[in-house]
Amino acid sequence: GPSRRIVTHLALLFSVDAFAGGLLVNSLLTLWLIQRFGLSLGAAGQFFFWAGLLSAGSQLAAAPLSRRIGLLNTMVFTHIPSSVCLIAAAFSPSLALTLALLLLRSALSQMDVPTRSAYVMSIVTPAERPAATSFTAVPRSLAAALAPALSGMLLGLGWLGAPLVACGLLKISYDLSLLVSFRRVRPDGGSS
Repeated sequence: GPSRRIVTHLALLFSVDAFAGGLLVNSLLTLWLIQRFGLSLGAAGQFFFWAGLLSAGSQLAAAPLSRRIGLLNTMVFTHIPSSVCLIAAAFSPSLALTLALLLLRSALSQMDVPTRSAYVMSIVTPAERPAATSFTAVPRSLAAALAPALSGMLLGLGWLGAPLVACGLLKISYDLSLLVSFRRVRPDGGSS
């Protein structure tokens, strides 16, 4: 339909984000925490419990924030600090600081999930929405599936912080590209 070019561009950008996220699935992050700091499995479980709660809260907080600053701005300006926290965690000298940075990341990192869906739906015609949803979701899934193999290889080579840094840098690149590419594309509701 009329939005094909926009949806294709979004699908490519969303794939970069998904690939970056796939570099740091929870199992690999757990392995990194164990290898880097000797974190116990029990403590890792507790950490991921709290991180999961913060991520859920992050998604709930996205709606009121997006009403104030717009969908696109919510996606970008919560995601970038989240990625900075991730990169900083890779270089953190202590377990406590690392966990604090990763928890802060969790509190911010998922605000783009509901706003991403809402943004896509708001810039395509109603008739295109089902196809746009599929066309942006399937490449994300494929890209995310490829990344853990690369992370495992980097960890296996002893480059322990590389997956965190790569994930953060790719996500920041995605966010800046998204902002530059779509800052003038207005959703139906008004401001982006």
